[in-house]
Amino acid sequence: MALVVQKYGGSSVADAEKIKNVARRIVATKEKGNEVVVVVSAMGKTTDNLIQLAKELNPRPEDRELDVLLSTGEIVTSTLMAMALHGMDHQAVSLTGQQAGIQTDSSHGRARITRIEPKRIVKELEQGNIVIVAGFQGITPDLNTTTLGRGGSDTTAVALAASLKAQTCEIYTDVEGVFTADPRLVPEAKRLKEIGYEEMLELATYGSKVMHPRAVELGEVYRMPILVACSFNDNPGTLIHGGVSMEQRNKVRGIAHDLNVAKVTVLGVPDRPGIASAIFEPLAKANISVDTIVQNASVKNLTDLTFTVAIGDLEKALELIEPIAKSIGASKCVSDSTLAKVSIVGTGMLNAPGYAATMFRALAEQKINIQLITTSEIRITCIIAEDSAKDAVKALHKAFELERLEI
Repeated sequence: MALVVQKYGGSSVADAEKIKNVARRIVATKEKGNEVVVVVSAMGKTTDNLIQLAKELNPRPEDRELDVLLSTGEIVTSTLMAMALHGMDHQAVSLTGQQAGIQTDSSHGRARITRIEPKRIVKELEQGNIVIVAGFQGITPDLNTTTLGRGGSDTTAVALAASLKAQTCEIYTDVEGVFTADPRLVPEAKRLKEIGYEEMLELATYGSKVMHPRAVELGEVYRMPILVACSFNDNPGTLIHGGVSMEQRNKVRGIAHDLNVAKVTVLGVPDRPGIASAIFEPLAKANISVDTIVQNASVKNLTDLTFTVAIGDLEKALELIEPIAKSIGASKCVSDSTLAKVSIVGTGMLNAPGYAATMFRALAEQKINIQLITTSEIRITCIIAEDSAKDAVKALHKAFELERLEI
């Protein structure tokens, strides 16, 4: 008997009929002789609707209370799923994140799992129950409810799979796997049969919405195979795992794009030791993640410092940075929230030249201006104007001939 962890996203459980459809899939897995733990997201747009409701009452709701509110969405889904399974004559029990033993730090809105005590889950499995866990949430040592950030149910599922030593973790969503680009932008994009953790982590971090980056990280750390597939059909999906063939390592594997990009530039920064830490330490303490950082060459002991953050963090970042800029003698801060990232990802870039040149040429032919560039060993990312993102993704997909990629 194998233990399987499955996760179903919000679009897969958006209404009663879809919940019944998922329940039938769960039953089919159970009837193959498996123990089944299921992680569910909130139904459809529930999380967005709760955020909007909160902001109608208070434009800047307190983080702790917002987490308590948002956690209810997944609890509703988990209880409804258990009811659907009961209606199909199968034993099932719904558990909140706290009941499932998911412990986190105290970073409300983007908490990280610190440990899992799955005793309750194990007990329920031993009694023959299908266990339905509310994703996206946990509990602090002070017994405060936290949420894990957008896509956090993926992280819940992989963490539970690792903790329970499951055979596999299956992530079901409304797409058929991991594609070479967003098929809504590039109809000829190809589904990948498999992809390595390293490449998937770069794609997820830089815009692919199929998997949450922290879930991929956990999968790699614990060597947990992750299947990404569609909840509306039985197509095979994409397997994320550690072994990728040599042939596949010699290619760009995917194009990622992200519209959630804002740029902050601090102009006229004095070029002396300690300035960078004075700017970035307050951002870190406020749990604001900074991505691309570029500092210009110093002219007359002055430089410009540019970095990017998520659009949702821009207002908070400016509130922190503007007084710091004045205190260090910088001239002013400027920002831009009309940007996008486009990235090419592939382990082939590790030891082969020419990828950057091909990328830059493809963008130039579309008359797309590159504002910033950042790289890793297997990724090149360009910051461009938001309204150029669609053309950029199409041009890069064609330039690297990903429609001809053997999956």
